[in-house]
Amino acid sequence: MVLAGGGSTRFGGVDKAMLVLDGATLLDRVLAATAGAATTIVVGPTRTTYREVDWTVEDPPSGGPVAGLAAGLQRGKAPVVVVVSCDLPWLTKDDVTLLTEGLGEYDGHGLRDTSGREQQLATAYRRTALAEAIRRVGDPRDKSVRRTLAGLDLTWTQPTRAGDDVDTWADLDD
Repeated sequence: MVLAGGGSTRFGGVDKAMLVLDGATLLDRVLAATAGAATTIVVGPTRTTYREVDWTVEDPPSGGPVAGLAAGLQRGKAPVVVVVSCDLPWLTKDDVTLLTEGLGEYDGHGLRDTSGREQQLATAYRRTALAEAIRRVGDPRDKSVRRTLAGLDLTWTQPTRAGDDVDTWADLDD
């Protein structure tokens, strides 16, 4: 599941998913990293991408990432769901494999960014655990991702560039 529905407010309203870095949009870079998935659901407005994906939007639109997670979980059936945001331009197929292989008996296995911050939107989750966390929150609109997922048993990688997201123009220069 790729979350690509944010307003990109720190980019002055520019569609962050469609920003180009080294010849590919941020969204296409993440889609290349997740190309091995049985199904790829992108939560956000339909855009032109290099490969076929299943599109959906959160209800209500612009309801935030937890609403996006809830919408994305309505699609697909895989017992393991890799959740990534569209602003992870350094994510690779190997990183996605690391997430799924590191899951073990945990509810989720995620990336840490280079500063050591845990990235809940760069994590492989057990579908049942993720769905239960969202069910517990009730209306997912404008809910905190960290609070929603706080009760899950998560494990994390060592800090890695793959976990660095792009929140500002300066992040693209790193």
